[in-house]
Amino acid sequence: MDAATASARLDAMLLIRAYEEQLIATTSASQPGTCTSVGQEACAVGVVAALRPQDRLISNHRSAGHLLARGADPERLFAEVLGRATGYCGGHAGSLHISAAALGVVLTSTTVGGGLSLAPGVALAQKLGAQPDGITAVFFGDGAACQGIFHEAVNLAVTWRLPLLYVCENNQWQAYVHRSETMPGEHVADWVQGHGLVAEVVDGNDVEAVHAAAVQASAAIRDHGGPRLLELTTYRQRGHFEPDDQAYVCATEHARWLARDPVKRQAERLMLDAEALAHRMVQARGRIEQAYAAALAAPWPQAA
Repeated sequence: MDAATASARLDAMLLIRAYEEQLIATTSASQPGTCTSVGQEACAVGVVAALRPQDRLISNHRSAGHLLARGADPERLFAEVLGRATGYCGGHAGSLHISAAALGVVLTSTTVGGGLSLAPGVALAQKLGAQPDGITAVFFGDGAACQGIFHEAVNLAVTWRLPLLYVCENNQWQAYVHRSETMPGEHVADWVQGHGLVAEVVDGNDVEAVHAAAVQASAAIRDHGGPRLLELTTYRQRGHFEPDDQAYVCATEHARWLARDPVKRQAERLMLDAEALAHRMVQARGRIEQAYAAALAAPWPQAA
């Protein structure tokens, strides 16, 4: 890992953080916003950087990071959220259902576990010739792993040896319920051993560790066939849906995870001080503000 690559990954995480902060700033009780992935940026950047152009992505209701890491234009993302014609889906998808065919993003699904039910079909199409050397990466949370469809999808992928990378972003929260209240153990990875699925638990707040694991897992899928699972342990720093006062969150736990913030950790790896990091964030916010202003000025879709 060279310094230029590590620096680029920091900038990618800052762009995601700035984009979601802009969305948060526009929300209110009378104009609710969206589900954010603040604190989970290393998961998106690390995994997506390991994928190839022929690979396909399926995301969930916290999709902005995955889309931006894949190269999505912030202006077109904002336009979609704002219902403008220049959005990726013509302003009809909002923030929770964006697809971007040119980027290989098949869909985002706000249905918990919805992407899991579709991922085997996408991977099967690839295996049958659509993208012979491609893999499908499906992002989901620990909450989705508690759905029955998770085991159905894993069983099918293992049985048919599908080129499928399961990426579980274990962010400790399932909407307004803590993971500890719905899971008897710490890790989703433990559940798939009975299916014969190779799984690895990775520090999801370390972008370099995530990337290394994703490179290894995707190479194994391409070289040997069959699915793999990465469980990325991370933390949802914001509430479930903006605005959210997070009155249900343990302050001690929240503070402990804030100390492990993925952006700060990458900055420390690059030996950037607080002033240098703040400067980089100002640059990211400047780009995002320009994108948001342009999206606001974009035309509305034509009436049906």
